[in-house]
Amino acid sequence: MDFGYFILNFILQMAFTLGFIFLFGKVTAFLNGAFYRNFGSRGRNVCYATGFIGTPVHEASHALMCLIFGHKITEIKLFSLDPSDGTLGYVRHSYNPKNLYQKVGCLFIGIAPVFVGSLILAGILYLLLPDLFAEVSSKVGEADFASDAGGALLSILSAFALMFTYIGRWQWWVFLLVGSFIALHMTLSREDVKGALSGIVAYLFIFLAVDAVLALVNTSLLSSFTGGVLACGAFLLFFFCIFLVIELVLLVISLIFRAVSRRRL
Repeated sequence: MDFGYFILNFILQMAFTLGFIFLFGKVTAFLNGAFYRNFGSRGRNVCYATGFIGTPVHEASHALMCLIFGHKITEIKLFSLDPSDGTLGYVRHSYNPKNLYQKVGCLFIGIAPVFVGSLILAGILYLLLPDLFAEVSSKVGEADFASDAGGALLSILSAFALMFTYIGRWQWWVFLLVGSFIALHMTLSREDVKGALSGIVAYLFIFLAVDAVLALVNTSLLSSFTGGVLACGAFLLFFFCIFLVIELVLLVISLIFRAVSRRRL
């Protein structure tokens, strides 16, 4: 087994899964925090208004992953206006820490709002604009980061440019509006991150074990597996970019609101 090739594949797999997700999570937390702060004392009310859609999506994603990984949901609240602590929703769950599958589930439960939110956005695009979804999927499918990173990035940018060719359709604006509500509540809480980190060791162990077996059997199998992981990562990257652009636009709107409010004072 070529140890260097084995490590390279493992690093690429982690970069295109955990790397993308945690980086996007940090950037999202920063942008969304700035958005609400720009509304000053009205920030909480804006959060409640956008939370009508965004919070149930956020909490339902946690709950979905709990079910998939066999965690027991002990209490769930999809949306609640609790003025005492500002909590809009939560999912409480329990699991067997000796169960490797359930332990890995902690990671996916923690990052669920980012991961599932992107899949929901993809689903909305498919339902509202199936032609655009097909075109975008084709472009993203051409991205091959393993053999041509530059060409893969161009494919992602090309798919992103296609989004704006449908700007004249009302479905596009519905997609943008719903995407905005979801984006503003994709922020991972401190508890989300803490829970995710508790499952990261088990996640790394499973990937290392799978990679080792594939590398020992045939390096081409390892290459194919890495290619599949990177393809999934490219799909996530595309929708992460959409969310980031939405969040940047919303941030600009909040900055305009703050500037106008200060002038009135």
